[in-house]
Amino acid sequence: MSFQSERLVIGHRGAAGLAPENTLAGFARAAALGVHGVELDVRCVDGRLLVIHDDRVDRTTSGSGDLHSFCIERLRALDAGDGQPIPFMEEVFDALPPEVGINVEMKGPKTAAPVSSMLREFGNRQRDVLVSAFNLDELRRFAERARGDVPLAPLFQRWHAGIPEVASELRAWSVNLGIRAATQQRIEALRSRGFRVLVHTVNRPVDAERLFSWGATGIFTDFPDRMIPAVAAARD
Repeated sequence: MSFQSERLVIGHRGAAGLAPENTLAGFARAAALGVHGVELDVRCVDGRLLVIHDDRVDRTTSGSGDLHSFCIERLRALDAGDGQPIPFMEEVFDALPPEVGINVEMKGPKTAAPVSSMLREFGNRQRDVLVSAFNLDELRRFAERARGDVPLAPLFQRWHAGIPEVASELRAWSVNLGIRAATQQRIEALRSRGFRVLVHTVNRPVDAERLFSWGATGIFTDFPDRMIPAVAAARD
C-alpha cells in the first residue's frame, strides 16, 4: 500500500481514537489495521525532531508546561500515554514497515531544515512520504531545500480563494483540507488543476463515502478500524 492510489485511509496521529496519539504504539496499531499511511506532527527541540502536536505537554503527556521549557531528556521521560515516551521522528520511520506511507506535518518554527536533513538521511527508503504544514512560510523553506524531491501539501482548515494559487506556487502534490472546507465544488476545482485532495479529520463512514464520491483522494481518520472496512465495502 502507498499514497499512489485513490481512496486512501491515513491514520491521524497514528490511530488517535484507538491509542495514545503520536506514539509508537499508535502508529503500530494503525499499520496493523492496514492503513495506506499515517500522519504525524513534528516539532524541533534542541535540534531534535519530536513527534508531538501541541507546543505544550499538558494535553498529551504526564507533564505540564511549555514544550521548549524542557530539555530532551526530561521530555523523553514523560508518559505520552500507556507508558509510551514522546518518540523521535526517526524512531517512527524505523518502526513502520516501508509500505506504510508517512505524512509529516511540520508544526512550529524551525522545522524545515531538520526535517529536510532527516529525510535526506533516510532517503525515504522506498517509502512514500508527504510533507505538509499550515505554516506556508515553513513549507516554502522546506520546498527550497527539498528541490522537488519530496511531495508537498499545504494545509488549510478554512477555505479561501487563493488556495489553488498557493498550491501551484508550491507545486503541491495535494491540498489537505479541513472537512468543513471540503465541498464538492472545491474538490472538483482542485482536481481540475491537477491537485489531489486529502481531507481531515473524517471519522464517520458516511462522510468518507460522500467525500470520495466528490473526488477526494484520501481521508485522515482517528478510527482506521471503522473507516478501512467502510472504504473497502464502498469499493466493492
